[in-house]
Amino acid sequence: MSDATNAQRLLFSEADDTPGIIADRYNDLVLLQLLTQGTAQDDVRAVVVAALRRHLEVDGSTLTIWERPDPKIRELEQLSDPPNEGLLYTNAEDKPNATKFVLNGLNFHYSIAASQKTGAFLDQRLNYAAAAARVKASGKTTRALDVCTYHGGFALHLATVCERVTGVDQSLAALETADWNLSINPELTGRVDWIEADAFELLRAFDIAHNRPDPKNPQLPLDVDTGFDAIVLDPPAFAKSKRAAEGAMRGYKELNLRAMRLLNAGGTLITNSCSHHVSLQDFVATVTAAAADARRRVQILEVRGAAPDHPEVLSHPESVYLKSLILRVS
Repeated sequence: MSDATNAQRLLFSEADDTPGIIADRYNDLVLLQLLTQGTAQDDVRAVVVAALRRHLEVDGSTLTIWERPDPKIRELEQLSDPPNEGLLYTNAEDKPNATKFVLNGLNFHYSIAASQKTGAFLDQRLNYAAAAARVKASGKTTRALDVCTYHGGFALHLATVCERVTGVDQSLAALETADWNLSINPELTGRVDWIEADAFELLRAFDIAHNRPDPKNPQLPLDVDTGFDAIVLDPPAFAKSKRAAEGAMRGYKELNLRAMRLLNAGGTLITNSCSHHVSLQDFVATVTAAAADARRRVQILEVRGAAPDHPEVLSHPESVYLKSLILRVS
């Protein structure tokens, strides 16, 4: 934790030897998940809250702890609702359920009511910064596209080095939060805009417009004649089971193929998979196949994973889930 970053994962279930317990910190808010019958108990809550207070409530700092169950897991595990509507502790005068936090020097807004799971994707924090650094080093920083932007993590970081950035997401609520995040970063030099759209449909339309222009095509929400210097692909988990892995590969190949066809020579592709059922080897093979079909030469600049506060344990394969490739496309 520092002035440049005041959000992190505190507990990562089995990967931190705390099975069934996840805790994320966003500045002065902590979001807790108790995911099993054994952990969603009052005595466990009391121990975890006491430990969090002991380590985080120092020098009179404000601290609020909310429990936010995962609805699907709560149904599967037949868990009861947390007490007090989820508010486990606060030393603030009111009951704050929103805050502003900082990642890599950029401001982000967090609200319990508006965020998925426990909030932002803290596992991508260092990958946000690495992507911006690689794009800057490429010298090609005119236009960037962030596909599946969610709350704008990659988009806002790219706006520190690129002239224009467009974030795409099919969720209007996510884009509204992304735009709020944009508004609290007035120092950004790049122009940022948002498009509400399905990633597959939009990239296909962009590909056709860029590589096979047809005057009969409907007007697109963005001029793509000049292509992009950087593209981020950060879709949600395509493979939530082993059975879905084959279909996930097709989805990853489609997105990467379209992105490579849209990138200018020497551009940067940052492509991600958060499906733990898709191995790094299989993901790289799929991106390689996309490169062959796109007839592009692709160089691996970095192979990255989750930030260190999301540790990977070899005996617990579910903890080895995030793959992030930073590529140069010629």
